[in-house]
Amino acid sequence: MNPSVKIFAGNGSQALAEKIAQRFGAPIGKINIQKFSDGEFQPIFLESIRGDYVFLVQSTYAPTDNLMELLMMIDAAKRASAYKIIAVIPYYGFARQDRKDKPRVAIGAKLIATLLEAAGANRVITMDLHAAQIQGDVAQDDLSAHLRKVCLLPPPMHSTASAP
Repeated sequence: MNPSVKIFAGNGSQALAEKIAQRFGAPIGKINIQKFSDGEFQPIFLESIRGDYVFLVQSTYAPTDNLMELLMMIDAAKRASAYKIIAVIPYYGFARQDRKDKPRVAIGAKLIATLLEAAGANRVITMDLHAAQIQGDVAQDDLSAHLRKVCLLPPPMHSTASAP
């Protein structure tokens, strides 16, 4: 059985995920981010993703809630037996914290990469990373702004006129 591709959006990147899914020619996957009264949340996939390539589109701006939502989506996909989990992160929070430039500081970008891997991401796709050393041990592709524009162009219009 060949794995199929499913694209899901976190709350931080719904519009972008819809454009990606439209360009890919697939509907956006159904997911519910259930919110609790104490501020906690829980992602729930509303369709089977067993054996599928799962793309999770979520920026990590306003870093903590969106980042935590992405990590929990990755964990839920792993527990639902997704074949491969690809995190698509248009904005990678903490990306400027990519090296130890003074004593007693955290390297936030590396920590985020480690968390993504620990949650179960098989690959990470980012856009215009601040520096290449941000990459962790998980496979990573950094797209440039030029490629991002190309990817989000609407599908070409097909002419219905007959050829001469």
